[in-house]
Amino acid sequence: MPAHPTTIDEVSQCVLDHPHVLPRGANTKPALSRTNADVTPLDLTAVRGVSAYDPGEFTITALAGTTLQEIAQTLNEHGQWLPFDPPLADAGATIGGTVAAGLSGPGRLRFGGVRDFLVGVRFIDGQGKLVRGGGTVVKNAAGFDLPKLMIGSLGRLGILVELSFKVFPKPESFTTLRVDAPDLDAAIDLICRLTSEPWDLHALDLEPPATLYLRLAGEPASLPQRIARLSDTIDHPAAALTDVDGPTWWDDANAFTWAPADTALVKVPLTPKRIAALDAHLESAGATRRYAAAGNVAWIAWPSAAPLDGLDQHLSADQLSGLVIRGDAQRIRLGVDPARPFMQRVKTALDPTHRFPDFS
Repeated sequence: MPAHPTTIDEVSQCVLDHPHVLPRGANTKPALSRTNADVTPLDLTAVRGVSAYDPGEFTITALAGTTLQEIAQTLNEHGQWLPFDPPLADAGATIGGTVAAGLSGPGRLRFGGVRDFLVGVRFIDGQGKLVRGGGTVVKNAAGFDLPKLMIGSLGRLGILVELSFKVFPKPESFTTLRVDAPDLDAAIDLICRLTSEPWDLHALDLEPPATLYLRLAGEPASLPQRIARLSDTIDHPAAALTDVDGPTWWDDANAFTWAPADTALVKVPLTPKRIAALDAHLESAGATRRYAAAGNVAWIAWPSAAPLDGLDQHLSADQLSGLVIRGDAQRIRLGVDPARPFMQRVKTALDPTHRFPDFS
């Protein structure tokens, strides 16, 4: 049965009371929080709330179970936001789960990912001790960067209980341009060209077979002119989406509504030049997919009828890594995992009694 702590002290006590534990939030990424009979899930959804917020210093601190929606609402009241567009906000995802999974949305292209905004953490280690890394302001003392280490740690190094972020002013307006390239190769070439020129794109995603979505932001009066200049440089059909259709497209992308519910959702770090080879395999396997952050991340909806072993083997052969976010997987890591030996050594230091699951 899951444990339901409501305070940081109770989280610490839960770690001491159970031989094996794994934290979870709103279960929006179920593959990452799946446990066996020997592991007690720690439901952190009650460990929530904004601990501190200073709009003038552009920093916010929140407990791990705080939802992304609550944080967004708090920031929006002061015209601020987390520009990396954390995914699954509408599904109730928590800030702790976002950091533990290391997930960023379309905005990472312009502003960087979650690792570029996290400035401090507090977490419970494998001995039930509260550990602090970083701080609650942007400028912190030098030393080992524990906050960055916890990004993508999947609850294997410690249980995140409080997190601090720097935030940015939110742009006044957004515009989305849809570009229909003739084929995948032309779309990839356009991605490479657009990202090498000073267009200041906020987001750039590829929807196979060859449709690009470009998001720009800024003052409302200047956006139409910027879109017109950008369209003039593109040799393919391009059209600006309406003020309703544009935000809806990005919201759906961030919620993964394009991925069929019965598929396994897998994140694969990538480069634009490697899209074509991967896409050929995914198409032959019947997988639905999107390429985000100008082709630097592949989101793959792997069909339930096809074993994930097939994707695992292909990623391994191409020296690519995959993280299973959703789906019935025997293990959450696919392909190669070059960081695993290092992370396992760190885990031994932070969790000497092996209360948290191993990286797998």
